[in-house]
Amino acid sequence: MKKDEILYLYLIAFHAAIGMIVFIAPFLSLLYGFSIVIFGAVFIIKKENKNNEALIAAAYVVGSEVFLRMTGGNPLYEISKYSVIIFLFIGMIYTGFSKNATPYWLFILLLIPGVILSTFVLNYDAQMRKTIAFNISGPVCLGIASIYTYRRKISLESMNSILLSMGLPIISMMVYLIFYAPNVRDIVTGTSSNLQTSGGFGPNQVSTIMGLGVFIFFSRIILESKTRNMVIINISIAFIMSYRGIVTFSRGGMFTGFFMIVLLLFFLYFKSSKRGRLKLNILSILLVVGLISVWTYSSYQTSGLIEKRYANKDALGRSKKSNFSGREEIAKGEWNTFLKNPFFGVGVGKGVEARAEASGKTREQTHISHDEITRMLSEHGTLGIIGLLILFFTPLVLYLENKFNMYLLCFVLFWIMTINHAAMRIAAPAFVYSLSLLNINLFEPSKKKETEFE
Repeated sequence: MKKDEILYLYLIAFHAAIGMIVFIAPFLSLLYGFSIVIFGAVFIIKKENKNNEALIAAAYVVGSEVFLRMTGGNPLYEISKYSVIIFLFIGMIYTGFSKNATPYWLFILLLIPGVILSTFVLNYDAQMRKTIAFNISGPVCLGIASIYTYRRKISLESMNSILLSMGLPIISMMVYLIFYAPNVRDIVTGTSSNLQTSGGFGPNQVSTIMGLGVFIFFSRIILESKTRNMVIINISIAFIMSYRGIVTFSRGGMFTGFFMIVLLLFFLYFKSSKRGRLKLNILSILLVVGLISVWTYSSYQTSGLIEKRYANKDALGRSKKSNFSGREEIAKGEWNTFLKNPFFGVGVGKGVEARAEASGKTREQTHISHDEITRMLSEHGTLGIIGLLILFFTPLVLYLENKFNMYLLCFVLFWIMTINHAAMRIAAPAFVYSLSLLNINLFEPSKKKETEFE
């Protein structure tokens, strides 16, 4: 095996070991979390961000966030988003940012009125700082990350390194889940999202990261696997992640990962030569066979309950009233809140209280939003609509300018699908969205050009 393949195996084995060790000694998760922040900052400063080390460090934080949350490794709940912001700020100090990132400066400015309003309207019994931070940290993280990445030139090789940095800690989480729930068949008894198969943490967030991991390692099969051994390694990781994501019984993340893969295959198919298309045809067949195998095994391990889950049925085979686990009612409530407060909304974090008052329930009895789009409307009003339009159209305009970016549409798809079922509770949708703004070159640019912008 070549040196780079051996190094790759070492990295995979090391992160698999982290998952196992944290399961055996959970207190080490906190040490792992602190080390990511400390070594990440040192890594960027020592390298002076000459090769976008800030993005590599931030990607690692994003990939590790859910794993650290489920194992108690985050000293602060939102520390991953703060770390991404800090890492990219450090990167800006060394290599600057695009002066043309005006849309994202405007996006951040549009968030300010909602924050100011919330300081006046939130109830006294609410923990104001935590409430505001919980709801606004995701959009702010997206804005800062986008300012850093906007039109920044980067090679395809560097882009794949960033994705690998994000994918490695997902391997740790995958191994942890295997140890946490080795025998899925004895655990699953219904068709609701399953906490036990999700490591005792939110199935929605676990499924989201697993779906992202499947996409990352499948993309490596196509773009970074030059030998049969590498293909086998990457496809094995992708299929194991698929299985662990499916048995969380949370559908959103797995649908998202699947559609990202399909979009990537379509893009590469139409951009490839005849020889390249032949390879993609083989990979597509392999993907279909693999997915059927994983689905069949998942169905066996869950006694057919996973099929009922995806068919929106309960354990007895009866169709459920809600197709979205009741989330459409939350979205409807937020839409009504927007109609009553169309200009500036009700303020950041006030949306839950507004729905609670409308329904006659307490704040604790009212579910928080799962949809970032309706949350932006209810809490930021018309300014939220303008902000969302900026986020949606800006990367599409960049795509028209640089159609080589094979990842751009995949990243935008991940962002928009994720915020529709998991809001922006984790850093992944914010950071992955920002990667769509990078100007990817086929060949490695010189160090001088690495920090230039168009």
